[in-house]
Amino acid sequence: MTAEVIQDKLKVIVQPYVNHQENFDNLTSKSDFINDLQINSANLVDVVLDVEDEFDIRIENDDMEKMISVEATVNVIQKKLETK
Repeated sequence: MTAEVIQDKLKVIVQPYVNHQENFDNLTSKSDFINDLQINSANLVDVVLDVEDEFDIRIENDDMEKMISVEATVNVIQKKLETK
């Protein structure tokens, strides 16, 4: 699965949790979930759970801690899919 496809799916996943719509509309791989999209930490856990369901993967705590931006999350998902 390409990074573009993963990012498109990720955008759908994070949309309900976004508190800064303008930054969401201009989402890039460098977008930060907390600073740019203003997703709170409790909702980040929901994002991770939704990612696990969408991609049928298991995300460990150390990987979860890395998932603070779109790019970092795409990288974690790609690695998990490769080892699946």
